[in-house]
Amino acid sequence: MAVVRAMILAAGLGTRLRPLTDLRAKPALPVRGRPVISLLLEFLARQGCREVMINLHHRSESVRAAVETDHPDELEISWSEESVALGTGGGIRRAANFLRKSESCVVLAGDMLLDVPLKELFDRHVASRRHVTLVLRDDSRAERFGSIGTNRDGFVTRIGTRAVTRDPAFKLESGEAEVASGLFTGVRFFQAESLTDWPTRDRVSDEDAGSDKDDKEETKETVFEDLRDWLVPGIEVRGLAVGAEILDTRRSVWEPVGTPAEYLQANLTPPDLPTLGGAVENWTGDVEVRGANHDVIVSKRARVGEDTELERCVIWDGETVPAGFRGQSGVYAGGDFRSCLAATTDATS
Repeated sequence: MAVVRAMILAAGLGTRLRPLTDLRAKPALPVRGRPVISLLLEFLARQGCREVMINLHHRSESVRAAVETDHPDELEISWSEESVALGTGGGIRRAANFLRKSESCVVLAGDMLLDVPLKELFDRHVASRRHVTLVLRDDSRAERFGSIGTNRDGFVTRIGTRAVTRDPAFKLESGEAEVASGLFTGVRFFQAESLTDWPTRDRVSDEDAGSDKDDKEETKETVFEDLRDWLVPGIEVRGLAVGAEILDTRRSVWEPVGTPAEYLQANLTPPDLPTLGGAVENWTGDVEVRGANHDVIVSKRARVGEDTELERCVIWDGETVPAGFRGQSGVYAGGDFRSCLAATTDATS
Protein backbone atom coordinates (compact mmCIF):
# COMPACT_ATOMS: atom_id res chain seq x y z
CA MET A 1 0.00 0.00 0.00
CA ALA A 2 1.38 3.38 -0.98
CA VAL A 3 1.74 6.14 1.57
CA VAL A 4 -1.84 6.97 2.49
CA ARG A 5 -3.43 9.31 4.96
CA ALA A 6 -6.26 8.10 7.16
CA MET A 7 -9.06 9.63 9.18
CA ILE A 8 -11.01 8.16 12.09
CA LEU A 9 -14.48 9.60 12.67
CA ALA A 10 -14.76 10.09 16.43
CA ALA A 11 -17.03 13.11 16.86
CA GLY A 12 -20.41 11.38 17.22
CA LEU A 13 -22.67 11.92 20.21
CA GLY A 14 -23.13 8.20 20.94
CA THR A 15 -26.71 8.68 22.10
CA ARG A 16 -27.60 4.99 21.88
CA LEU A 17 -24.74 4.17 24.24
CA ARG A 18 -25.87 6.39 27.07
CA PRO A 19 -25.23 6.50 29.97
CA LEU A 20 -21.72 5.22 29.16
CA THR A 21 -21.17 7.99 26.62
CA ASP A 22 -22.11 10.58 29.22
CA LEU A 23 -18.76 9.63 30.76
CA ARG A 24 -16.55 9.03 27.71
CA ALA A 25 -16.95 9.36 23.96
CA LYS A 26 -17.77 6.09 22.23
CA PRO A 27 -14.31 5.65 20.62
CA ALA A 28 -12.72 6.09 24.07
CA LEU A 29 -14.66 3.23 25.69
CA PRO A 30 -12.35 0.37 26.74
CA VAL A 31 -12.74 -3.11 25.29
CA ARG A 32 -10.67 -5.56 27.30
CA GLY A 33 -8.85 -2.61 28.77
CA ARG A 34 -7.99 -0.80 25.53
CA PRO A 35 -9.95 2.08 24.01
CA VAL A 36 -11.69 1.26 20.75
CA ILE A 37 -9.84 4.08 19.02
CA SER A 38 -6.47 2.75 20.21
CA LEU A 39 -7.23 -0.61 18.61
CA LEU A 40 -8.13 1.17 15.36
CA LEU A 41 -4.92 3.21 15.46
CA GLU A 42 -2.85 0.07 15.92
CA PHE A 43 -4.75 -1.56 13.06
CA LEU A 44 -3.95 1.38 10.76
CA ALA A 45 -0.31 1.46 11.80
CA ARG A 46 0.15 -2.25 11.14
CA GLN A 47 -1.46 -1.84 7.72
CA GLY A 48 1.09 0.83 6.79
CA CYS A 49 -0.60 4.15 7.61
CA ARG A 50 1.62 6.78 9.18
CA GLU A 51 -0.52 9.94 9.31
CA VAL A 52 -3.97 9.91 10.88
CA MET A 53 -6.47 12.66 11.63
CA ILE A 54 -9.15 12.21 14.30
CA ASN A 55 -12.17 14.48 14.48
CA LEU A 56 -13.60 15.35 17.88
CA HIS A 57 -16.69 16.87 19.43
CA HIS A 58 -18.52 15.01 22.21
CA ARG A 59 -16.33 14.38 25.29
CA SER A 60 -13.29 15.21 23.20
CA GLU A 61 -11.02 15.16 26.23
CA SER A 62 -11.72 11.44 26.72
CA VAL A 63 -10.60 10.64 23.17
CA ARG A 64 -7.44 12.72 23.52
CA ALA A 65 -6.62 11.01 26.84
CA ALA A 66 -7.21 7.55 25.36
CA VAL A 67 -4.94 8.23 22.38
CA GLU A 68 -2.23 9.83 24.50
CA THR A 69 -2.16 6.75 26.72
CA ASP A 70 -2.35 4.10 24.01
CA HIS A 71 -1.21 4.70 20.43
CA PRO A 72 1.55 3.40 18.12
CA ASP A 73 4.68 5.51 18.32
CA GLU A 74 5.12 5.53 14.53
CA LEU A 75 1.84 7.35 13.91
CA GLU A 76 1.66 11.11 13.44
CA ILE A 77 -1.74 12.10 14.80
CA SER A 78 -3.63 15.31 13.99
CA TRP A 79 -6.90 16.58 15.43
CA SER A 80 -9.98 18.27 14.00
CA GLU A 81 -12.08 19.68 16.83
CA GLU A 82 -15.67 20.47 15.85
CA SER A 83 -17.54 23.12 17.82
CA VAL A 84 -20.76 21.57 16.48
CA ALA A 85 -21.11 17.92 15.48
CA LEU A 86 -20.85 18.10 11.68
CA GLY A 87 -21.93 14.58 10.76
CA THR A 88 -19.79 12.11 8.83
CA GLY A 89 -19.72 14.25 5.69
CA GLY A 90 -19.12 17.54 7.45
CA GLY A 91 -16.28 15.96 9.41
CA ILE A 92 -14.65 14.65 6.23
CA ARG A 93 -15.04 18.03 4.54
CA ARG A 94 -13.35 19.78 7.44
CA ALA A 95 -10.40 17.38 7.12
CA ALA A 96 -10.27 17.50 3.30
CA ASN A 97 -7.11 19.60 3.08
CA PHE A 98 -5.29 17.00 5.20
CA LEU A 99 -6.70 14.02 3.29
CA ARG A 100 -5.97 15.40 -0.18
CA LYS A 101 -2.23 15.36 0.49
CA SER A 102 -2.16 11.68 -0.48
CA GLU A 103 -3.47 10.56 -3.88
CA SER A 104 -6.02 8.34 -2.16
CA CYS A 105 -7.01 8.18 1.49
CA VAL A 106 -9.01 5.98 3.85
CA VAL A 107 -11.71 7.10 6.29
CA LEU A 108 -13.22 4.81 8.90
CA ALA A 109 -15.74 4.98 11.69
CA GLY A 110 -14.38 5.06 15.24
CA ASP A 111 -17.07 2.99 16.95
CA MET A 112 -16.34 -0.63 16.06
CA LEU A 113 -13.90 -3.48 16.38
CA LEU A 114 -12.55 -3.90 12.87
CA ASP A 115 -10.16 -6.05 10.90
CA VAL A 116 -10.11 -6.13 7.09
CA PRO A 117 -7.34 -6.66 4.49
CA LEU A 118 -6.81 -2.92 4.17
CA LYS A 119 -3.69 -3.00 2.01
CA GLU A 120 -5.27 -5.30 -0.54
CA LEU A 121 -8.49 -3.29 -0.61
CA PHE A 122 -6.60 -0.02 -1.03
CA ASP A 123 -4.60 -1.38 -3.96
CA ARG A 124 -7.80 -2.60 -5.63
CA HIS A 125 -9.41 0.79 -5.09
CA VAL A 126 -6.48 2.53 -6.79
CA ALA A 127 -6.41 0.03 -9.67
CA SER A 128 -10.16 0.41 -10.23
CA ARG A 129 -9.80 4.17 -10.88
CA ARG A 130 -13.04 4.70 -8.97
CA HIS A 131 -13.48 7.99 -7.20
CA VAL A 132 -14.78 6.26 -4.07
CA THR A 133 -14.82 2.66 -2.83
CA LEU A 134 -17.00 1.55 0.07
CA VAL A 135 -16.02 -1.60 1.96
CA LEU A 136 -18.99 -3.88 2.60
CA ARG A 137 -19.43 -7.19 4.40
CA ASP A 138 -21.63 -10.15 3.51
CA ASP A 139 -23.28 -10.10 6.91
CA SER A 140 -26.66 -11.35 8.14
CA ARG A 141 -26.93 -8.22 10.31
CA ALA A 142 -27.47 -6.13 7.18
CA GLU A 143 -31.22 -6.42 7.82
CA ARG A 144 -30.70 -4.61 11.08
CA PHE A 145 -28.08 -2.04 10.10
CA GLY A 146 -29.00 -1.54 6.45
CA SER A 147 -27.20 -2.57 3.28
CA ILE A 148 -25.69 -1.17 0.10
CA GLY A 149 -26.41 -2.75 -3.28
CA THR A 150 -24.10 -3.11 -6.27
CA ASN A 151 -24.38 -4.11 -9.92
CA ARG A 152 -22.30 -6.82 -11.59
CA ASP A 153 -19.33 -4.48 -12.05
CA GLY A 154 -19.34 -3.45 -8.41
CA PHE A 155 -20.82 0.02 -8.82
CA VAL A 156 -23.19 1.21 -6.12
CA THR A 157 -26.86 1.13 -7.18
CA ARG A 158 -28.57 1.48 -3.79
CA ILE A 159 -27.74 2.91 -0.36
CA GLY A 160 -30.15 1.68 2.30
CA THR A 161 -33.65 2.05 0.87
CA ARG A 162 -32.52 4.79 -1.53
CA ALA A 163 -32.02 3.55 -5.09
CA VAL A 164 -29.48 5.50 -7.11
CA THR A 165 -31.04 7.17 -10.17
CA ARG A 166 -28.32 8.33 -12.52
CA ASP A 167 -28.54 11.10 -15.03
CA PRO A 168 -28.80 9.57 -18.54
CA ALA A 169 -25.35 10.96 -19.28
CA PHE A 170 -23.90 8.66 -16.59
CA LYS A 171 -25.77 5.42 -17.27
CA LEU A 172 -23.70 2.30 -16.60
CA GLU A 173 -22.88 -0.01 -19.50
CA SER A 174 -23.50 -3.00 -17.27
CA GLY A 175 -26.87 -1.68 -16.12
CA GLU A 176 -28.33 -0.83 -12.75
CA ALA A 177 -29.60 -4.28 -11.78
CA GLU A 178 -28.53 -5.15 -8.24
CA VAL A 179 -26.69 -8.46 -8.06
CA ALA A 180 -25.06 -8.23 -4.64
CA SER A 181 -25.31 -6.31 -1.40
CA GLY A 182 -23.56 -6.02 1.92
CA LEU A 183 -23.40 -4.28 5.25
CA PHE A 184 -21.32 -1.09 5.24
CA THR A 185 -18.29 -1.55 7.49
CA GLY A 186 -17.66 2.19 7.86
CA VAL A 187 -14.47 1.98 5.78
CA ARG A 188 -14.27 4.11 2.65
CA PHE A 189 -11.48 5.02 0.23
CA PHE A 190 -11.43 8.35 -1.62
CA GLN A 191 -9.36 9.61 -4.49
CA ALA A 192 -8.06 13.05 -3.57
CA GLU A 193 -9.87 14.60 -6.54
CA SER A 194 -13.23 13.34 -5.24
CA LEU A 195 -12.99 15.41 -2.05
CA THR A 196 -14.88 18.37 -3.47
CA ASP A 197 -18.37 19.50 -4.56
CA TRP A 198 -19.67 19.52 -1.01
CA PRO A 199 -23.34 20.12 -0.22
CA THR A 200 -24.24 23.46 1.34
CA ARG A 201 -27.11 22.81 3.71
CA ASP A 202 -27.93 23.20 7.39
CA ARG A 203 -25.45 25.17 9.51
CA VAL A 204 -22.58 26.99 7.81
CA SER A 205 -20.01 29.09 9.64
CA ASP A 206 -16.64 30.59 8.86
CA GLU A 207 -14.94 28.91 11.81
CA ASP A 208 -12.02 26.80 10.66
CA ALA A 209 -8.33 26.19 11.19
CA GLY A 210 -7.20 27.62 7.85
CA SER A 211 -5.39 30.91 7.59
CA ASP A 212 -6.20 32.05 4.04
CA LYS A 213 -9.34 32.57 2.02
CA ASP A 214 -9.02 29.38 -0.03
CA ASP A 215 -8.61 27.22 3.06
CA LYS A 216 -11.63 28.88 4.66
CA GLU A 217 -13.73 28.15 1.61
CA GLU A 218 -12.80 24.48 1.84
CA THR A 219 -13.34 24.10 5.57
CA LYS A 220 -16.62 25.90 6.16
CA GLU A 221 -18.60 23.90 8.69
CA THR A 222 -21.60 22.32 7.01
CA VAL A 223 -23.60 19.61 8.76
CA PHE A 224 -24.25 16.64 6.45
CA GLU A 225 -23.81 12.88 6.05
CA ASP A 226 -21.40 11.58 3.45
CA LEU A 227 -23.43 8.74 1.93
CA ARG A 228 -26.90 10.31 1.76
CA ASP A 229 -26.11 13.99 1.29
CA TRP A 230 -22.87 13.95 -0.71
CA LEU A 231 -22.18 10.65 -2.49
CA VAL A 232 -25.70 9.91 -3.73
CA PRO A 233 -26.02 13.34 -5.42
CA GLY A 234 -22.46 12.93 -6.65
CA ILE A 235 -23.35 9.64 -8.36
CA GLU A 236 -26.64 10.86 -9.78
CA VAL A 237 -25.78 14.36 -10.95
CA ARG A 238 -22.02 14.46 -11.49
CA GLY A 239 -21.29 10.88 -12.50
CA LEU A 240 -19.08 10.18 -9.50
CA ALA A 241 -17.75 6.62 -9.81
CA VAL A 242 -18.63 5.02 -6.48
CA GLY A 243 -18.05 1.29 -6.15
CA ALA A 244 -17.84 -1.28 -3.40
CA GLU A 245 -15.85 -4.29 -2.30
CA ILE A 246 -17.80 -7.01 -0.50
CA LEU A 247 -15.90 -9.16 2.00
CA ASP A 248 -17.06 -12.45 3.41
CA THR A 249 -17.02 -13.20 7.14
CA ARG A 250 -13.84 -15.26 6.84
CA ARG A 251 -11.85 -12.25 5.67
CA SER A 252 -13.23 -9.56 7.90
CA VAL A 253 -14.17 -8.63 11.45
CA TRP A 254 -16.84 -6.04 12.18
CA GLU A 255 -18.28 -5.78 15.68
CA PRO A 256 -20.17 -2.59 16.59
CA VAL A 257 -20.15 -1.06 20.07
CA GLY A 258 -23.15 1.17 19.46
CA THR A 259 -25.37 0.13 22.39
CA PRO A 260 -24.67 -0.93 25.98
CA ALA A 261 -25.58 -4.50 25.04
CA GLU A 262 -23.14 -4.49 22.11
CA TYR A 263 -20.44 -2.93 24.26
CA LEU A 264 -20.86 -5.57 26.96
CA GLN A 265 -20.81 -8.36 24.40
CA ALA A 266 -17.63 -7.02 22.80
CA ASN A 267 -15.90 -7.23 26.17
CA LEU A 268 -17.22 -10.64 27.16
CA THR A 269 -16.71 -12.40 23.81
CA PRO A 270 -14.21 -10.28 21.89
CA PRO A 271 -13.39 -11.32 18.33
CA ASP A 272 -10.03 -12.39 17.02
CA LEU A 273 -8.28 -9.46 15.33
CA PRO A 274 -5.74 -11.00 12.92
CA THR A 275 -3.89 -7.74 12.21
CA LEU A 276 -3.36 -7.24 15.95
CA GLY A 277 -2.13 -10.78 16.55
CA GLY A 278 -5.34 -12.81 16.52
CA ALA A 279 -6.79 -13.96 19.83
CA VAL A 280 -7.69 -11.42 22.50
CA GLU A 281 -4.72 -12.49 24.61
CA ASN A 282 -2.49 -10.89 21.98
CA TRP A 283 -4.15 -7.46 21.97
CA THR A 284 -5.76 -7.12 25.38
CA GLY A 285 -5.03 -4.29 27.78
CA ASP A 286 -4.26 -4.22 31.49
CA VAL A 287 -7.23 -6.26 32.73
CA GLU A 288 -8.03 -9.40 34.66
CA VAL A 289 -10.74 -11.88 33.73
CA ARG A 290 -12.53 -13.04 36.87
CA GLY A 291 -15.62 -14.92 37.90
CA ALA A 292 -16.65 -18.57 37.85
CA ASN A 293 -17.76 -18.16 34.24
CA HIS A 294 -14.84 -15.93 33.23
CA ASP A 295 -17.30 -13.13 32.51
CA VAL A 296 -16.07 -10.30 34.73
CA ILE A 297 -13.55 -7.99 33.05
CA VAL A 298 -11.74 -5.90 35.67
CA SER A 299 -9.19 -3.21 35.00
CA LYS A 300 -6.02 -3.75 37.02
CA ARG A 301 -6.36 -0.09 37.97
CA ALA A 302 -9.71 -0.73 39.66
CA ARG A 303 -10.49 -1.96 43.17
CA VAL A 304 -13.12 -4.56 43.96
CA GLY A 305 -14.26 -4.95 47.55
CA GLU A 306 -14.73 -8.20 49.40
CA ASP A 307 -17.80 -10.40 49.08
CA THR A 308 -18.95 -8.87 45.81
CA GLU A 309 -21.11 -10.92 43.47
CA LEU A 310 -20.52 -9.97 39.85
CA GLU A 311 -21.69 -11.67 36.68
CA ARG A 312 -21.28 -10.51 33.09
CA CYS A 313 -19.71 -7.23 34.15
CA VAL A 314 -17.02 -4.78 33.06
CA ILE A 315 -15.19 -2.65 35.65
CA TRP A 316 -13.47 0.42 34.25
CA ASP A 317 -10.08 1.74 35.32
CA GLY A 318 -10.06 3.95 38.39
CA GLU A 319 -13.30 2.53 39.79
CA THR A 320 -13.88 1.21 43.31
CA VAL A 321 -16.59 -1.42 43.63
CA PRO A 322 -17.83 -1.42 47.25
CA ALA A 323 -17.72 -4.51 49.43
CA GLY A 324 -20.81 -6.68 49.17
CA PHE A 325 -21.91 -5.18 45.87
CA ARG A 326 -24.04 -7.33 43.57
CA GLY A 327 -24.23 -6.63 39.86
CA GLN A 328 -25.22 -8.50 36.73
CA SER A 329 -24.92 -7.63 33.04
CA GLY A 330 -23.56 -4.14 33.33
CA VAL A 331 -20.63 -1.77 33.56
CA TYR A 332 -19.25 -0.20 36.73
CA ALA A 333 -18.19 3.25 35.59
CA GLY A 334 -18.28 6.79 36.92
CA GLY A 335 -18.72 5.57 40.49
CA ASP A 336 -21.93 3.69 39.75
CA PHE A 337 -23.28 0.53 38.14
CA ARG A 338 -24.76 0.95 34.67
CA SER A 339 -27.04 -1.93 33.67
CA CYS A 340 -26.93 -3.15 30.08
CA LEU A 341 -30.05 -5.28 30.42
CA ALA A 342 -32.50 -2.59 29.28
CA ALA A 343 -30.53 -2.14 26.09
CA THR A 344 -30.69 -5.82 25.17
CA THR A 345 -34.25 -5.68 23.87
CA ASP A 346 -33.62 -2.33 22.13
CA ALA A 347 -30.48 -3.40 20.29
CA THR A 348 -32.28 -3.76 16.97
CA SER A 349 -33.80 -0.28 17.05
